[in-house]
Amino acid sequence: MFVATPGAVVAPEGEQDFTKGEVTYTVSLNGQTKTYKVSVAAEGNPIIPGFHADPEVLLSKKTGRFYVYPTSDGYSGWGGYFFDVFSSPDLVHFTNEGTILNLSAGHDAPWASGNAWAPCIEEKWVDGKWKYFYYFSAHNASVNKKTLGVAVAENPTGPFKASKAPLFTSTSGGQMIDSDVFTDPVSGQSYLYYGNGQLHYRLLNDDMISVGNTEYTITPQGGSLADYAFREGVYVFYRNGLYYFLWSVDDTGSKNYHVAYGTSTSPTGPITVAKEPVILIQDADNEIYGTAHNSIVNIPDTDEWYIVYHRINKKYLSNGPGYHREVCVDKLAFNADGTIKRTIPTRKGIDPIDTTDLINGTTAVKGISTSDSKLAHTIYYSVEGKMLGNSKPTANGIYVRQEIMADGSSRAMKVMVK
Repeated sequence: MFVATPGAVVAPEGEQDFTKGEVTYTVSLNGQTKTYKVSVAAEGNPIIPGFHADPEVLLSKKTGRFYVYPTSDGYSGWGGYFFDVFSSPDLVHFTNEGTILNLSAGHDAPWASGNAWAPCIEEKWVDGKWKYFYYFSAHNASVNKKTLGVAVAENPTGPFKASKAPLFTSTSGGQMIDSDVFTDPVSGQSYLYYGNGQLHYRLLNDDMISVGNTEYTITPQGGSLADYAFREGVYVFYRNGLYYFLWSVDDTGSKNYHVAYGTSTSPTGPITVAKEPVILIQDADNEIYGTAHNSIVNIPDTDEWYIVYHRINKKYLSNGPGYHREVCVDKLAFNADGTIKRTIPTRKGIDPIDTTDLINGTTAVKGISTSDSKLAHTIYYSVEGKMLGNSKPTANGIYVRQEIMADGSSRAMKVMVK
């Protein structure tokens, strides 16, 4: 809306559509005319209202929806005690699906007493059904330190049942926080990474709710707060034969908190720090600070990637910045040699992602994957898109068979039963 001097004539009048670009206004007064070009920049970030941090993103093969599992923020001293989950059809418009764990003393995990931090999740096909393994850290009064636990559900939004005891209670260095779960598409082995100050991992057993006794340390060496000195928040993913390790540098309350990365030919390291390791950092010109503790999501059967992260709410840069954070999303891109391009954090965010072609229980089948990964399991659908189960139909007819590979990719084809 223009506020003009009395007697001035402004054209065009009324509401204007800025979705097609800038609008030129003409203001006339006392025989003089001046034009103004006006544009509107929509802000899609943050994607979740309120204070949240440490976002873990999942694109569910079961539902075809995106889910974000964050730390509940806005509590002095990082004192949040519960985890909510948010769902979206397009990674832009989110709905709060409610609280999935209350970790205050005497509630959902008997060993936990607050400080519900930095969750991660793995969707896995187990004994003919999807299961969700949700890992988290919380304060453990019995050992007076943060430890890691796990909760299990059969749907992305729960209900989750938490472990009665932590996964383990000691580490060779640093804190037992900021876990990441990763299943190697090559071997099928699942790993639990974690650590603040040092990067550790343990092998997850087949049940996904217990770990091996041996702790391995693969902390990236060297660096400084200006580039890649490891602090926390590891995230691991696989692309084109390489394992990418992303981590956060500096303190979560610092404007400089940012993401660095390295790669390895193995999920167990060693990690080679990239020549240009910083891939997400503050944009002071646009008052975007503290951009880190990320997760990554890939759109199946594409090379389309997104980075979900938190930043400091700009109103709290000098008043509890470390626990007034908000969740954002931007595109992640690669160079031809596989190195990661630096992501410029934006206020605009991303355009909604159309997932109507993703394979799930209610939608149609998307194209053919050329993945060389091993076949994990098969699901059959009617040609109308209704999920029929894992066994080959016995009735004569045409069906759609979806083959889900160990690396998470999928392929689909029509089959005839007669």
